[in-house]
Amino acid sequence: MSPFAVKAIQLLLSLSLLIVLHELGHFIPAKLFKTRVEKFFLFFDVKFALFKKKIGETVYGIGWLPLGGYVKISGMIDESMDKEQMAKPPEPWEFRSKPAWQRLIIMLGGVTVNIIVGFVIYMGILYFNGTTITTNDDLPKGYAVAETFKEMGFQDGDHILQVNGEQFEDVGLINKYLFLRDVQSITVKHSDGTTETIALPEDIGTKMFQKDVLRPFSPMRNAVIDTVVADYPAMAAGFKNGDSIVSVNGQNVAHWHEFTALVTANKDNENTIVVSRNNEYDTLTVTPNEKGQIGVNNYGKEYLGKGTKITYGLAESITGGIGYGYNVLKDYVTQFKYVFTAKGATQVGGFGAIGSLFPDTWNWLSFWETTALISIILAFMNILPIPALDGGHVMFLLYEIVSGRKPGDKFMEYAQMVGFFLLIALVLFANGNDIYRWLFE
Repeated sequence: MSPFAVKAIQLLLSLSLLIVLHELGHFIPAKLFKTRVEKFFLFFDVKFALFKKKIGETVYGIGWLPLGGYVKISGMIDESMDKEQMAKPPEPWEFRSKPAWQRLIIMLGGVTVNIIVGFVIYMGILYFNGTTITTNDDLPKGYAVAETFKEMGFQDGDHILQVNGEQFEDVGLINKYLFLRDVQSITVKHSDGTTETIALPEDIGTKMFQKDVLRPFSPMRNAVIDTVVADYPAMAAGFKNGDSIVSVNGQNVAHWHEFTALVTANKDNENTIVVSRNNEYDTLTVTPNEKGQIGVNNYGKEYLGKGTKITYGLAESITGGIGYGYNVLKDYVTQFKYVFTAKGATQVGGFGAIGSLFPDTWNWLSFWETTALISIILAFMNILPIPALDGGHVMFLLYEIVSGRKPGDKFMEYAQMVGFFLLIALVLFANGNDIYRWLFE
């Protein structure tokens, strides 16, 4: 099966599960409050449905348009825009006849379920699989440091000891912490054995984003090629997997970041590179392409299988899963601010970007990790105060509860239409970005 098909199947399975659970979050409280639910659909049934069956007062079905799902609740102004029903006098079983607090619980149900699902999946992962962290013992050569961070005092070969004065055990998370958390200082141990506490500039995450330095710390890797990309200059020049880089343009090389820095510094010209292959030296010449790339990589395979395994008991997995899920939500909310920048807007993705989160070979652990992440993302996106989303309904209900005045039906209809067209525009924009990246990047 092709990698694309594997990703597509995982995406479809994950979204189907999360959509059904999200809609159950609305369906269950609606039934508890004796509110009639007319439809419960996975995917949208525009014009026709792939399957539908009426059980009791509810039609259950599967639509053909996989852009989400819905429950149609009687007496509710939603994307169906059922004006005929809303023109009739309210009935006791209708949404609009229920107290505001009941309507609020119904509207919050989907988001609540998505949060719970994400947290429960993380609990299960920790209980059944544990987690693997990266300690300084797992990185004996320390970190290679980006030039912008060397200007602050960091050095190649540094080991991370503390962040904000507290011991930092999982050093593999340092880049995430810098980008998304409030990191004010880092204590490192330099390769000469000395320790130093380095103060960081305010809002370091924003500066990393602006300068496109999202991985300022990367494990020191040997200067050995493990991947030669087809149809790139390196393949045409004769580079092979397993080649050890000896020198670039006459300068000796010991580590991968030194090799990439020298090639990048001479990206507009021909580079003379000496490699060691089968205990023999070979001199190759290569000129980077228009993007400054020659098409070789080192994915750190020397670190595969390494790391420190942490296991969890039942109680530890519950608290650990909640804590992990909370941090995932917090980090996503933190990085959401970058969407409102010119650079961030170009990185917004649609279904292609979501699908790329899944591995191209089937792996149940990765599937559940990604599903938990998507569930939490869906919770946050759905609670945004945009009409046509759950958050839009919640916003108007809170207004009603606080002010004691219910927004008029006509106003709600117009708000729903505006929100619907806004969502369509966002979907087209996000998936347009996916298509653009696929075609031109």
